[in-house]
Amino acid sequence: MNTYLFYDLETTGLNKVFDQVLQFAAIRTDATFNEIERHEIIVKLRPDVIPSPKATITHRIAIAQSMQGVCEFEAITQIHRLLNKPGTISLGYNTLSYDDEFLRFCFHRNLLTPYTHQYKEGCRRSDLLPITIMYYLYKREILAHWPEIDGKPTQKLEYLSEANKLATGPAHNAMVDVEATVELARQFYKEPKMWDYLDGYFNKATEIKLIEKISLDFQSIACTNRLALMINNEYGYANKYQVPVLLIGNSIPYKNQTLWLRLDNPKLRELCVSDFPSETSTFEEAFYKKSKVIRKKYGEPGIVLPLSDRHDYLTPERKALVEENKSWLQSHTSVFHKLIQYYREFSYSKIPDLDIEAALYQNDFLSSQEQNLCRQFHTADLQEKQNIVNRFEDIEMRQLANRCLCRNYPDNLPVYMTQDFEDYMRRVNPDNEEEALFNHKFEKRTTPAKALREIDKLRTEEKLDTQQVELLKELENYIHKHFPLGIVSQDKS
Repeated sequence: MNTYLFYDLETTGLNKVFDQVLQFAAIRTDATFNEIERHEIIVKLRPDVIPSPKATITHRIAIAQSMQGVCEFEAITQIHRLLNKPGTISLGYNTLSYDDEFLRFCFHRNLLTPYTHQYKEGCRRSDLLPITIMYYLYKREILAHWPEIDGKPTQKLEYLSEANKLATGPAHNAMVDVEATVELARQFYKEPKMWDYLDGYFNKATEIKLIEKISLDFQSIACTNRLALMINNEYGYANKYQVPVLLIGNSIPYKNQTLWLRLDNPKLRELCVSDFPSETSTFEEAFYKKSKVIRKKYGEPGIVLPLSDRHDYLTPERKALVEENKSWLQSHTSVFHKLIQYYREFSYSKIPDLDIEAALYQNDFLSSQEQNLCRQFHTADLQEKQNIVNRFEDIEMRQLANRCLCRNYPDNLPVYMTQDFEDYMRRVNPDNEEEALFNHKFEKRTTPAKALREIDKLRTEEKLDTQQVELLKELENYIHKHFPLGIVSQDKS
């Protein structure tokens, strides 16, 4: 039997690789949203993590409160088990854009399978935000109130919850947000046919069939082209959350990735053969602005609909632009075919010197032997965990396992393990911030010095209440006590 697991995270910051979960909340329901069970986990702050001051004053989780929580290794293991229970559909509000990937990196650094909750034993994922957008566009009467900010609609959960009394309690508390999300789903399920239809877009096999039903009314010798609308929150209210697109095929290196060319792009007709990067691993912003190709995985946002008057909110101007771009593509086949070839063959370059925790996407899948060692690591006692570390043949897996022990069970570890972790901690707290660790998107890890500057800025520029003032003071004291080199770095800057 399938169940829904509604969940939400509160985290130390927005960096999906280097930040950590502080609070996890989840409610499991049956297929018609009757509650079965609920879970709440407070996670202990790791010794290598510097919380973002902005995140701290938003979720209001004090360091002292976090220190009463479960260590990350045990907390993430519990979360992994919940998401991987057979038949689980895990979802939340905007989870596929943030929470799900955040957890993927949590699973990776704690020696757990990062992807099994997406496909194994009947598990899959969904997301209530794209579904909300669809109800707003096509079944607005389902909610009594659609909130606005400065005269424009907002799809933020906190405003939807407040306007429709979905849950009681402060926003940015994980359990309150989960309760609001479950209640929002119950409201939408008053139109069960629409709910079931939209839920199909988060099932890979179902979405493939839905896309294949879209008519082939644009001809190209390079590939099968389908005209469609793509619905996603990121396109904004000004575009009515939708853009007209043309399917130009599937990525060759990334098999589950479809490629869609935006047809409302006024710069498309400026494109010429000389604009193309010389290598298909090179990304150039100027080239992208002219081409604007969207990468979409099956079973993930955005939602793809046939391009028809029944669905679209396109203005006459955008419709005219679509027709002009279609005609241009059909009369400039050499550029169009080169565009298709470039994007289909594109693969991301391997990033040198990437920290092991950020290298999830560029590393090969684990061998069966390594997977077996990971499972043994999780079931072993502490002494046996230490022995297993040295049995990993891959040095990066050995380092990940070593960090797990030093972060979560630091007492009485051998010197060779703690020395390696001390070297890592020096990289967490560099003398020169230019040397800060960076993730796969080149976003730098929060350093102590950066956090201290942000605290000063918030005190100067934000209107803080008493609790927020105390939270920043606690964070500042924590940084001074545990990351003294950060003070030196700040003074030098």
